[in-house]
Amino acid sequence: MRELPDIETTDTLPDEAAAPRHGGRAALVHDTLQREILTLELAPGAALDETQIARRFSSSRSPVREALSRLAAQNLVVMLPNRSTVVAPLQLADFPRYIEALDLSQRVCTRLAAERRTEEQLSAMRVAASAFDHTLLPHDHLEMLAANKAFHMAVAAASQNRFLAAQYDALLDEGRRFMRLYFLHLDNAAYPNPLAEDHHVMVEAIAAQDADEAERLARIHTAGFRDRLLSFLGRNGTTGISVAADTDPGATSGGVRKKSRP
Repeated sequence: MRELPDIETTDTLPDEAAAPRHGGRAALVHDTLQREILTLELAPGAALDETQIARRFSSSRSPVREALSRLAAQNLVVMLPNRSTVVAPLQLADFPRYIEALDLSQRVCTRLAAERRTEEQLSAMRVAASAFDHTLLPHDHLEMLAANKAFHMAVAAASQNRFLAAQYDALLDEGRRFMRLYFLHLDNAAYPNPLAEDHHVMVEAIAAQDADEAERLARIHTAGFRDRLLSFLGRNGTTGISVAADTDPGATSGGVRKKSRP
């Protein structure tokens, strides 16, 4: 993790004649900083100086302020009362409560999807699950983040409840840096990324309109994310985060699995 990089503008910017105008420059600043925040190149709590950013992008401060405002709306930066801006802290102590909210939201959306999905929505889920599979080989974490969210939002759409879908959407955005840490853990794991198989098994339950099984798999999906990330954080010196053990005997860190049939 690092502070805002000091990049020579002559090496990183296009020819001035081709440079975007105000709106395009604000988008460039936003997209670049968003990538650096989500990939943790910019450390949580790092100061974001408007003047330095403007110099980096050969820009006035107006598009920089616009970009920072957009990032603040996404909860990626915090604008402080003294008019300074910092990368939003990654509150590891909040992780248990985040998981609690994600678990409930994921379970209810997946359950309702099994009960209410249409064939068209089921097809969209299958397409999204396959799209996530295709991000694993290039191994671009931001592409994986986007594809993972697209899958879960396809499930949320099938719940046919826009209020629950909006809540789920916000939670997935809120957890993007946690998910980035999770992908870092999986980079060094001795097993393949379990999310891909998880997604397809969940789609099978939704296709069968087995609401109980769909909810059970969604719960295990969240528990796997929780357990693996906590294991990663513990090995890397982050301790003291307590998450209550899951009472569901099927909710293990080994990925979702089909319920055994008698």
